[in-house]
Amino acid sequence: MPEMWTRLRPWAFPLLLLTTLEVYVRRVSASSDALAPPTQALKAWWALLWLTTDEGLWQVTGFTLGTAALGLLLGAFLGLVLGLILGLSQRAGHMSFLTIEVLRPIPSVALIPLTMLVFGFGVRMELSVVAFATFWPMLILTQAAARQVEPRLLEVSDALGLNAWQRTKWIVLPAMVPRLFVALRLGVAVALVVAVTVEIAANPHGMGYAMMIAQQSMEPARMLAWLFWIGAVGTLINALTLRAQHWVHVRMGGTLPQTSQAST
Repeated sequence: MPEMWTRLRPWAFPLLLLTTLEVYVRRVSASSDALAPPTQALKAWWALLWLTTDEGLWQVTGFTLGTAALGLLLGAFLGLVLGLILGLSQRAGHMSFLTIEVLRPIPSVALIPLTMLVFGFGVRMELSVVAFATFWPMLILTQAAARQVEPRLLEVSDALGLNAWQRTKWIVLPAMVPRLFVALRLGVAVALVVAVTVEIAANPHGMGYAMMIAQQSMEPARMLAWLFWIGAVGTLINALTLRAQHWVHVRMGGTLPQTSQAST
């Protein structure tokens, strides 16, 4: 019994909120055009699950996740490469400091008008905004991780006569893996949030756009279904990333850093 309560305890507060919303909508706002009971949202989600058109759950979710993944891949790759260079080269870090501090605070959604002019609607527009948003946390955290590599490891690489590529591949990157996974978890969360935001604001595709269409069509049950589904997808992705991070740490014989336990 105690073990069952321990497993169910994290679900107590969400269930309480859903129950409260159900009772409130049915008794106080029964005729509301803005709210729907969670049970009706569940029925709307079930109907979306079996749709085979472009408005179906899997088709719409696949677009958002695919675009977010491509944007994350591009932004993470560029952030990793440039972060390594700036972290390992003190001179390059000083020279780029002002440029980074000027560009980094620009909100990613502020690029939507520009990317619409350049790419129009579709995957490329959303991908570019997601890549911009994920580039900066990967760059900053990779740069910090490279600077925190144990100096004695770098001395060993010099004693072995390793070139820059060999030192990065065999010494620097393995030492950075724990912190890189923290950056990756942050990047995954940012990618999904920005992708949905772009779809709500401008791109007529994906889960964000589907939620906006439901809102404009005065279908609160379907709108809430998409809202809850976006939250569930984000939770699942975060859990999978955390599990992958834990697996890598166990394989490397390490322990999880405290910062990795923070929620994204």
